[in-house]
Amino acid sequence: MNWPFAQRDNGAPEGTNGRIIEMRGIQKVYDTGKIQVEALRGIDLTVERGEFVAVVGPSGSGKSTLLNLLGCLDTPTEGKYLLAGEPVAGMDRDGLAEVRNRRVGFVFQNFNLLPQLSALENVEMPMLFGGVPSRQRRERARKLLEQVGLGDRVEHKPTELSGGQMQRVAVARALAMEPDLILADEPTGNLDTASGSDVLSLLTELWRGGATLVVVTHDTALAERAPRIVEMRDGRIVDR
Repeated sequence: MNWPFAQRDNGAPEGTNGRIIEMRGIQKVYDTGKIQVEALRGIDLTVERGEFVAVVGPSGSGKSTLLNLLGCLDTPTEGKYLLAGEPVAGMDRDGLAEVRNRRVGFVFQNFNLLPQLSALENVEMPMLFGGVPSRQRRERARKLLEQVGLGDRVEHKPTELSGGQMQRVAVARALAMEPDLILADEPTGNLDTASGSDVLSLLTELWRGGATLVVVTHDTALAERAPRIVEMRDGRIVDR
């Protein structure tokens, strides 16, 4: 399959030696006013372009916090984070939003599709925010939906799709801006076995097509597909 990132230059971003993710000494502390909660305690993590990494660990281990920082949905309390060579740890909200749109594609457990929009319109949304012209948006969205096997569902709304089909729309949307990094948060968590297997095969196909993929999961079958597993416990990486 000719995925959008498969044709891009897979050479290293300047100054990164091919690293999409470089974290050093990352800490995240949540201050509730009464207590401070250390969610991440000195995370060092690098992910090279084209890697497929599964992040595993028990509830409360810091997986979701790490994913939020990787995707620029939040900022660390301390530490350095370079995303495709770009320092993002100290950015403000607007800067983070721009980086998210340009560099990161998200796939969520609950799909996060807009129910009033068609599959095609949902896939167009990141491109709309990214300033892609209307005709180009529509053509790219239609092509991506065809590539995930939903060429005959482009005008269907999420309520007219199965769980597996909704997740495929979410995958197509994640690819819309040809991101440097795809982050997936429990992408098979709300799917039946057959649909989960289909999405797992699709994610594997994306990786083989050139994607850099980081997946947070409790799904053993999904974790075992990843050549590299990062295990977290108590806010630390205990095995990489």
